[in-house]
Amino acid sequence: MTDTSHVRPLTAVAADLGLSPSDLIPYGHDKAKLSPRLLTRPPTRQGRLILVSAINPTPAGEGKTTTAVGLQMGLQRIGKQALLALREPSLGPVFGVKGGGTGGGRASLYPADDINLHFTGDLHAITTAHNLLAALADNAVYYRQRFGDKGELDGRQITLGRALDMNDRFLRRCVIGLGGKAHGTPREARFDITAASEVMAVLALSTSYEDLKSRLSRIVVGATESGQPVTADDLQATGAMVAVLRDALLPNLVQTLEGGPALVHCGPFANIAHGCSSALATRLGLGMADYLITEAGFGFDLGGEKFLDLKCRQLGVWPRLVVLVATLRALKLHGGAKLNSASKPDASALDRGMAHLGQHLRSLHHFGLPAVVAINVFPDDSERELQQLEAAVTAQGASVARTTAFAQGGAGAETLAQIVASVAERTDAAPPQPQFLYDLDNPFVDKLGKVARTVYGAADVALTTTAHKDLERLTGWGYGNLPICVAKTQLSLSDDPSRVGVPTGHTLTVREVRLSAGAGFLVALTGEIVTMPGLPQKPAAWNISLTDSGHVRGLMQNDG
Repeated sequence: MTDTSHVRPLTAVAADLGLSPSDLIPYGHDKAKLSPRLLTRPPTRQGRLILVSAINPTPAGEGKTTTAVGLQMGLQRIGKQALLALREPSLGPVFGVKGGGTGGGRASLYPADDINLHFTGDLHAITTAHNLLAALADNAVYYRQRFGDKGELDGRQITLGRALDMNDRFLRRCVIGLGGKAHGTPREARFDITAASEVMAVLALSTSYEDLKSRLSRIVVGATESGQPVTADDLQATGAMVAVLRDALLPNLVQTLEGGPALVHCGPFANIAHGCSSALATRLGLGMADYLITEAGFGFDLGGEKFLDLKCRQLGVWPRLVVLVATLRALKLHGGAKLNSASKPDASALDRGMAHLGQHLRSLHHFGLPAVVAINVFPDDSERELQQLEAAVTAQGASVARTTAFAQGGAGAETLAQIVASVAERTDAAPPQPQFLYDLDNPFVDKLGKVARTVYGAADVALTTTAHKDLERLTGWGYGNLPICVAKTQLSLSDDPSRVGVPTGHTLTVREVRLSAGAGFLVALTGEIVTMPGLPQKPAAWNISLTDSGHVRGLMQNDG
């Protein structure tokens, strides 16, 4: 049974951030949206930004969100004012493999059931706004609407799919418009999971209603027969989409199980989008707390790089340090151990796996950022192996701390909190300055190469014929100087999910380039990555149920 004895009235949690009850829009008793007037209120302070990332994920689990929640709790326990900014869970993973996304054990958010399910309706609003735009595009084809000198939208050149917040491999490719002339024009289409929707990326990067409107208006839905781009603005869709997203733009306030404040807002996936909570949550949070702890999805090679090269570049902020989460089990898997033996002592596999951790630490060095490695400790971890890992991290010039926040809450993360605070506060006089991997005026292939060689350890990059044609067209439309968002497997530093550890000599191959003009980046799809995941053979949905008392069970892993 979850211990909620330290949960406080949400107005008391808000008061810690200098917010009054009138600054909240309540959604029941335990969650609220921030008032729109806070979007223009001057900040009361300038907090220190702490990014939590991790090594590449494995089936053994790393506990990045659990560590982020525990770090906030630990900072609070040592007298620091700290605020979380996390992503909203997608129903796809909740019912698929991962389960809920609100932390774990005693280092969890509250109310976890609500957050993991419909929460305040943000993802539903994003899905609706996206599908509204898709419907208006098809409607323009049906009625042969002309767009001035551009001509008519060509149904064969519509690039915008539809969105659904659910894993469903059967919708990756589908045919729509069947049934005769009255029902539309048949064509092949696709669904993306809502977390991969450009509308999600746009909302996550918008900093005001005006910015949201401007970004939505730039979304390109397809092209005319003459090859000219057609935008949401051309379709007169922008006003209605902003109206649908009115409340969804506002960050959501909840709390941890120890009563600490947390902003949970937006949820783009890091393997197919930029993988960070909203820019608004970051900006507002930095103005309300001394420490803002946020996370970037999957490993540092995906969410971390995109947080820095995409989000920080657009928002004009930079973290003080990066907390890199690792476990003995995950490192041993990257060192060649089998899953069924990863919990057993294996010093040689751990030693090989530490090369993987070392690659991420070298990547952080290229960004000019200090690293604190958080070892998420399991009860049966070997003390000898923990010391082995600590010595290896120290030898590479990074700080290291154990955390047992899952079992002990904030008490298990106090040491981590003390080290993070010490490293961060040492930079007060001279905070780290932005060091992006590439300049915006670099050619696409050069940008891709700098990310692939520096962060993935790749030997080369390559574009398929299709990707070359995509890039040629998008460059002709004037989008060639946009930053890049690499969509690749989260399971490997390469684009091959089976190559764990530190792959060498590999080539990153881009098979397709998609435009996200509203979000402000080009998406480079690599390997076999898909923007609509499928359910596993044994979906997590099988374990979810509602008790007679109205409590939802099975949302989180190990929640029986």
